[in-house]
Amino acid sequence: MIENRVRARRLRAGLSQGELAEQAGLSRQAIGAVEGGRYVPNTAVALRLGQLLGCRVEDLFALPDALEEREVEIAGAVHSGSQGTPGASGTRAERAERVVVAHARGRWIAHPLRRRRGLQEAFASADAVLPASVGIQTVQAAQTGHTARLLLAPERLTRTALLLGCDPSLGIVSNHMTRLARGTEAGRLAWLEAGSQSALDAVATGTAHLAGSHLLDAPSGEYNLPQARQALAATGGVVVAFARWQQGLVVAPGNPKGLQGVAGLAREDVRLANRESGTGSHALLEALLAAAGVPTTAIHGYASAVASHFEVACVVASGGADAGIAIEAAADVYGLDFIPLAEVRFDFVIPADHLEHPAVALLLDALQTRALRDELRALPGYDVDEIGSIREEIAA
Repeated sequence: MIENRVRARRLRAGLSQGELAEQAGLSRQAIGAVEGGRYVPNTAVALRLGQLLGCRVEDLFALPDALEEREVEIAGAVHSGSQGTPGASGTRAERAERVVVAHARGRWIAHPLRRRRGLQEAFASADAVLPASVGIQTVQAAQTGHTARLLLAPERLTRTALLLGCDPSLGIVSNHMTRLARGTEAGRLAWLEAGSQSALDAVATGTAHLAGSHLLDAPSGEYNLPQARQALAATGGVVVAFARWQQGLVVAPGNPKGLQGVAGLAREDVRLANRESGTGSHALLEALLAAAGVPTTAIHGYASAVASHFEVACVVASGGADAGIAIEAAADVYGLDFIPLAEVRFDFVIPADHLEHPAVALLLDALQTRALRDELRALPGYDVDEIGSIREEIAA
């Protein structure tokens, strides 16, 4: 399969599919087929597209990196057979296995990223340090006039795009972007975990370059597009597909409370670990409870505010709650059972004035690579068949 970056280059040039098609002497459907990987243009068309988009043909089209193979030893005990959880979209036998590979003393050793091995808890690396005198604990709104000591060169920071969102696989995306840059002066992605509405608010106010969102609009049943239109009302921009998740209830192994859906959360003997208001998980649970006719006041723990998918799973695994709403991959990391409730869309929301940012362009390129798609498909409950496609172009 030919990897192509026509969509990213077109967006950076500020052209719609129709405008590029007209200038190239093609139909809009043909441009859509090129961007979707369904049509590989001939040499003349490729050269014309490169000329119109101000780049070389090899900047638009490339053979996927050859993924070499090696015979490996698998470290630790490996159990055969299915290790899937009830209701899961796939089992271990059906999924690829993510591993970290060590080449040591002439041997290739594969360490499976299973359970907690698949999650690294560490301090995020800072870009700068504020002096203690700022008293940031008391800051309630954006303030100016403070001096920070930069830990990276300013030129490096100007090529850094800040992404806010809660999908734990965004760390994988950032790593693949670093590999794709290969030591060049390409952009850098900084990811901070945040709920969907907070991420969209930051994009709307200009304090972040792009947002990740999985917000359900209950009246329309649509994910992200109504909220993105509001967030991008002043600037315009695009909504880019990333992944579809299986999202549901994470429960202790064996499902000791016998939960089957959200109605069981109202039982006296069930405690919930809920996400905070403004997150996609909270919005989904609220909609499902309303559809089932279950009042939120009947649920023990509904007012709790857990900060992430993994933290929900951690609370359940430690016995602090009987159930929580999270993605299937979080349940898998903590060895919990999973009761699917819905398939959820997670998309990137990008303002038009950030489409030319080098890190945003690199992100759009990375979404087209086979290596990233293969790794994301190995995560439980992830469907990335539409990754990198434009869901909607929003006018200002």
